[in-house]
Amino acid sequence: MPSEQQTTEPVQAPDNDLDNLELMLATVAEQQDIVVESSSPELEILYQDEYLVAINKPSGLLVHRSWLDTNATEFAVQKLRDQIGQHVYPVHRLDRPTSGVLLFVLDKDSARHLMQQFVEHTTEKHYLAVVRGHIGQGLLDYPLKYQYDKIADKKADMTKPAQDAVTEYRCISQTEVPIAVGPYATSRYSLVELQPKTGRKHQLRRHMKHLRHPIVGDTSHGDGKHNTMFRDNFDIHRLLLHAAYLSFIHPHTDKKIEVHAPLTDEFARVLTEINLLIEKSDE
Repeated sequence: MPSEQQTTEPVQAPDNDLDNLELMLATVAEQQDIVVESSSPELEILYQDEYLVAINKPSGLLVHRSWLDTNATEFAVQKLRDQIGQHVYPVHRLDRPTSGVLLFVLDKDSARHLMQQFVEHTTEKHYLAVVRGHIGQGLLDYPLKYQYDKIADKKADMTKPAQDAVTEYRCISQTEVPIAVGPYATSRYSLVELQPKTGRKHQLRRHMKHLRHPIVGDTSHGDGKHNTMFRDNFDIHRLLLHAAYLSFIHPHTDKKIEVHAPLTDEFARVLTEINLLIEKSDE
């Protein structure tokens, strides 16, 4: 079982996270009237009231139009806008290949209150991931260098020190698959619950790589041989990372809101096929 990780690398407090989120909000506001033809099923709505709406974002769906993929034709913002008939504004980020809870506000006045919660890490987020190998539990405190975007960060300061990054991880179940990857006759995997205590770019994927238990399907920080095995044997062409739970304080009622996102059929199927069991909830 991996021990708790410590480091002496330089760290810094969160710097411009709120600025980044507000830039995303401004970008989305400019895109609200873009017409997009949708051919995929409607989004699964997990929570909705007169101020907020949360969806179960599919893997592969961009949150909004981006230079990351100029050929993409569908986006969560426009799909949800057309589905509920009003403008929507995301208040946090979820990587394109990650599925799960994505929260929107229905009016910009509510946005800053919720954005502040994400920046100050007073929200609670739980993810599920399939990782290579058998892992235990622990708290990884390992700063991460800022990852620059080639286009968006052309004029950014490239000398930023590493930013503090903390992830709690806990093994839910383990399995051994009778398929050889590399020199071994079988392959080991774990289903883990990940709780990010900070919000760095690709934090969970980079932290699991640092622990030498990369997330299956991660084409940037993962293990290509295991990714190929899952594609060839289980028809898995996605990152096996899912935002399963989000809690926050409602900006108008001050009540705690908890949102649970069920796994997609594809994710649930592969867990069954490789015998990774999810513990039953008491709810």
